[in-house]
Amino acid sequence: MQVVKYMFQPHGDDRGQLVALEEFKDIPFHIKRVYYMYDTASGVVRGKHAHKKLEQILICISGSCKILLDNGSEKKVVNLEKPYEGLYISNDMWREMYDFSDDAVLMVLASELYDESDYIRDYDEFLNMVRENS
Repeated sequence: MQVVKYMFQPHGDDRGQLVALEEFKDIPFHIKRVYYMYDTASGVVRGKHAHKKLEQILICISGSCKILLDNGSEKKVVNLEKPYEGLYISNDMWREMYDFSDDAVLMVLASELYDESDYIRDYDEFLNMVRENS
């Protein structure tokens, strides 16, 4: 399984740091939706789904969290802990976000608008889709 982490270019001086992200320059798709998670309670696991079409970049802009990626045959855990680091997640990847630090803010850049029919929330259904597509 290939894990794609993007290292964005921070720009800073004595006033602080800034990271600017642009479609097709820093992000490999049109950004149609942005959302973020924060104040995630201890022990909570977010995600637990895959997508049929949607692609995402996850950036932990504050604090840290872990992302479990599962392509149906291999699993990897990725730590996100730098605000200039983004994790690309393709549409055919099961994802679970967990182990959020108290100050974690996880921002998601999505290639599509919210569409419930794009979600695969049942793990067995996800595995069937992976088998059918390979």
